[in-house]
Amino acid sequence: MSPIHAGRQACAYEPLLDSAWPSLERHDTGEWVLRAAAGVTQRANSVWPRKTAEHPTDALREAVQWYRQRRLPLIFQVTDTDANSGLNDFLDDQGFTRQSETLILSRPAGTEPLPPASANVELLDQPDDEWLALWWSVDGRGGAEELDTVRAILTGCPSVYALVRDDDGVPAAVGRLAMVQGTGGIYCMATSASQRRRGYASAVLQALLSEGSARGLDDFWLLVTAANQAARQLYGSAGFEESGRYLYRQQRPRRALTGC
Repeated sequence: MSPIHAGRQACAYEPLLDSAWPSLERHDTGEWVLRAAAGVTQRANSVWPRKTAEHPTDALREAVQWYRQRRLPLIFQVTDTDANSGLNDFLDDQGFTRQSETLILSRPAGTEPLPPASANVELLDQPDDEWLALWWSVDGRGGAEELDTVRAILTGCPSVYALVRDDDGVPAAVGRLAMVQGTGGIYCMATSASQRRRGYASAVLQALLSEGSARGLDDFWLLVTAANQAARQLYGSAGFEESGRYLYRQQRPRRALTGC
């Protein structure tokens, strides 16, 4: 693991991540939080192992049944902490895959402010149709029903939505600032494929950070896949450093019996 930014511990981000991207349905077992949102995004359809399960086999059996009733795969979102090492070993023994390594980056209070956005960025209280259309074109998976579900997720906590247009007035890039417990989570950074490398993403990020600071947020954080080098470079130039990382652990599908 890369050196971790000296600030909030990785496990302290777990409730922030849960609140900033809320599931539409959840069941708290007292140890694990089972989350579902009709299969839209891994995040909202995964188990948050909030506490170590005293009897993991029984807890896993309950989780399997809960997700099976919803016809969803069983996926865990497991932060890389010492407390979760036993769970990872247990899931390894159960044959769970390791997917989508994701970094938690943070930019604490007191970091030197960024210059004003170089483009005219629109700030919205709700994701309008233009905002959603651009983000969905880059990061969406599904049709109208799935888009309605993700709209409910996006508006599940107080947020600000940023949109910047190109010279012709066409939406070029968007982003979202989720405001949770005095912190700001940067989500949904997306740039139209034809408008990349023109500074639009940087303008959106600057505008969201500036708006968050104006609203008195203490620090900022975001999520980026470990493999996304271009995004990591953008966020690093804005003062973000690694504070943790997590993996998705998915149960392998069981092969159906065949034959007469």
